[in-house]
Amino acid sequence: MALQCWQCGERASVKCAKTGEPACVTCFVQWFEEDVHNTIISCSIFKRGERIAVGASGGKDSTVLAYVLNKLNREYDYGLDLLLLSVDEGITGYRDDSLKAVERNEVEYGIPLTIVSYKDLYGWTMDEIVAKIGKKNNCTFCGVFRRQALDRGAFKLGAQKIVTGHNADDMAETILLNVLRGDVGRLQRCTNAITGADGALPRAKPLKYSYEKDIVMYAHFKKLDYFCTECIYAPNAYRNNARVYVKDLERVRPEVILDLIRSGESLAIRSEVEMPQVSNCSRCGYISSQSVCKACLLLEGLNTNNLTLGISKKRKQNNKEDEKMIISSTENPERSGGCSSGTNCACKSEENIVDF
Repeated sequence: MALQCWQCGERASVKCAKTGEPACVTCFVQWFEEDVHNTIISCSIFKRGERIAVGASGGKDSTVLAYVLNKLNREYDYGLDLLLLSVDEGITGYRDDSLKAVERNEVEYGIPLTIVSYKDLYGWTMDEIVAKIGKKNNCTFCGVFRRQALDRGAFKLGAQKIVTGHNADDMAETILLNVLRGDVGRLQRCTNAITGADGALPRAKPLKYSYEKDIVMYAHFKKLDYFCTECIYAPNAYRNNARVYVKDLERVRPEVILDLIRSGESLAIRSEVEMPQVSNCSRCGYISSQSVCKACLLLEGLNTNNLTLGISKKRKQNNKEDEKMIISSTENPERSGGCSSGTNCACKSEENIVDF
C-alpha cells in the first residue's frame, strides 16, 4: 500500500528527513517554507527594513536560501532589501562555474549580485595559494579569507546583516568539530542562529534547523538552478571526518542532528573559563581576538615565505612576537618585506580598511 501524505492524505512522494513523515510534493514544499519562516520568527533573525546580504556560492544551500527568503519576504512582508553577495576565491573549474549559476539566479530572482574576489582583496587566488603551500592547510586559508571577504563585501553594500546557507547538518558537524578541537569560545556561539548580534555586521542562519536532505528535495521539487560539484580542495578538509560521523549516526537515528544542536544550545561555560576578548586588528581594522587578525598573519606568511605563520601551534610568547613583527612591518614595510608582493593586498589598501 502506497504511503499517504501526513497532511492531506494524498499519495506521498517524499519522506521528510527532519520529521520522518511522508508527504506529497505540495505539502512538503509548504511545510519546508513554513519551517524556515518559523525559524526566522522564533529566533528574531530580521528587523523590518534591514538591508540583507545573502551569501551566495551557487550551491544548493545558498540557492535555496535565496529563493525561500525572496519568497517569504514577499508573502510575509518582512520588508527586507535583499542582495546577493558572492566570493570568487579563484578556483579554476569550480568557483568560476558555480558563479555562473549565481548570475542566473540574479536574473531569475531579481536580486542584485555583487562579487568580491580574493585576488582583489588579498593579491592571491586560492589556486596560487595551493600552488605555494600544497593541499594540507588550504581550507584554513580559504575559510579565514572567505569570512573576511564576505564581511568586506557586505560593508561595501551597506548591508546590516549577512545570512548564510548553513543547515542543520552543518551545525551538528561544527559542534562536533569544536568539541574535538577544545575550542570553548566557538563552541559557545556556534549554535546561535545569529552571531555577532552586538557587532557592526551580525550573521544569521535561517536554515539552522533545516536538514540537508530536505533542502535537496526542496531544490529538486522547485527545479532550482544550482551548482553541485564539490570544491576540488575540499577532500582534505578536517571537517570531512565530522561529516562522515554525523551521516553514520543519522542513518541509525535521524533525530541525532537536532539532538546535537540542542546539546550545543544547552552547553554553559563555567564563569572561571577565560573567553577571548574581541577587538580590532591593528593592521587591517578587521574584528579579531588578537592584536593582528588571522587573515593578516596568513597573508604575511604567504608574502614572506613563512608558511607556518598563523598555522602552526606556537607558544603564546612566540605568537606575540609574530604580531609585533607584523605591526612593525606595517609601520616600516621595508624592514621585513610586509605585503609588498601585491599592491592589491587588503592590508595595504585604505579602501579595504573597515572601522568597527
